[in-house]
Amino acid sequence: MSIQPLLETMGILLEAHEALLGLARDKTQVLVSNDINQLNMIVNRENKWIRIIAETDQQRLQLISAYLISRGYNPNPKITVSDLVKVIFKAEEKQALAQAQQKLLATIKELKASNNINQQLIEQSLSFINYSIDLVLGAPEDDVLYQHPHQQAYGTKRLGVFDTKA
Repeated sequence: MSIQPLLETMGILLEAHEALLGLARDKTQVLVSNDINQLNMIVNRENKWIRIIAETDQQRLQLISAYLISRGYNPNPKITVSDLVKVIFKAEEKQALAQAQQKLLATIKELKASNNINQQLIEQSLSFINYSIDLVLGAPEDDVLYQHPHQQAYGTKRLGVFDTKA
């Protein structure tokens, strides 16, 4: 059995991760500009690519198992591409698979970095929203986690700018 189908599958995985990387970079700009509609569209496209990655990864595992069986090894669902590279004897196949793996790993590393930036932007936005709410409504009077049921007040009272009883 040739390693070519596995290389094609790795190419699809690389393409999908590169698409996610592009979307993550777009998402950074959308988060900065606070465009919720555009953010929803990006999230929907990300979900499509994530489904493609999950399906392709299952195909990759099947191809690795088939390759191992064709070489007389017992298939192991936990075998990685790095482990498979060690088993391949043809130098050109070994090199092609190692290069495909390195490209994919580099793209995944960039994607993680971009997603970390986006996560920080989202956390900052949420902190700002919470701060704004506290400014308008006022901070809770007390931070009691438990209150005896027979006591008078069940909720926290906020003293804010606006009179909520009016």
